[in-house]
Amino acid sequence: MRIQILTIFPELFGPFLATSLVGRAIEKGLLEVRVLDLRDFTEDRHRSVDDEPYGGGGGMVMTAPPWLKAVRAAAEADSRGEIRPWRILLSPQGSRLDEAKVRELAERGAERGLILMCGRYEAIDERVRRTVVDEEVSIGDYVLSGGELPAMVLVEAISRQVPGVVKLAGSVEQDSFRAGLLDHPHYTRPPVVEGMAVPEVLTSGDHAAIRRWREREALRATREKRPDLLEQALEQALEQAPEQARRQVRLTPEQRRELERLERERCEPAEAGLHSDSEIENNGGNVPQAGSASLRGES
Repeated sequence: MRIQILTIFPELFGPFLATSLVGRAIEKGLLEVRVLDLRDFTEDRHRSVDDEPYGGGGGMVMTAPPWLKAVRAAAEADSRGEIRPWRILLSPQGSRLDEAKVRELAERGAERGLILMCGRYEAIDERVRRTVVDEEVSIGDYVLSGGELPAMVLVEAISRQVPGVVKLAGSVEQDSFRAGLLDHPHYTRPPVVEGMAVPEVLTSGDHAAIRRWREREALRATREKRPDLLEQALEQALEQAPEQARRQVRLTPEQRRELERLERERCEPAEAGLHSDSEIENNGGNVPQAGSASLRGES
């Protein structure tokens, strides 16, 4: 997959592209990232990329000519016959980046390559949007000083979808949001930390029981932390959503039964939920101590 990034601060990307999974993916040739300096496409001796806005107001606006020239040069360099790269403007006005959008852009990138446009200052001349932008993407409803950090977020997320970048493909399949739910809790050594033991089911060797525990805990985490995701999943399941949506959000019969059980627990009188001495509070959740029956993953 080839990604080209247009920015006035190319130096920001050096350490990022040389580090961790992205760096290794580039080193192995699984991912190619080319960073272009927008100022190289200016025509005045000051290499200017911005000017005062028509109509007045605060801030400066990035001028159209350097962008038009840069995007077209990048597209020509990576054209595949009649197919040109998909051109993305990182913008708070764009569609919200989520797991489904990441997978969609990863597919586009594999087919035709991507051009990421990192704006700065108050805005980019509207004629750039109307001429050389296929899509605007936002990483959230807040404003940053430029599109460089969103571009890094997008590169990192997309790179995980490239076969071979993440050694264990199952790790990607089990990521939060992959099936419309948050991820289950994870544990590693040591087996006991400040009285909190690893759930026994995870060391039992019973893979079916481990799978059921992880599904149950993923549902619990989603219900407690992001109930909006769960509501969306249930709506799509109950309304027999289109095939594409069903691929994105799957609730197995076991998960649905477990969700019903969790909902019954939530609706029980408060007295039923009082913590015993075998449970302690940790970050707002109940973590069983060593020896607690709930460590066994029993329902």
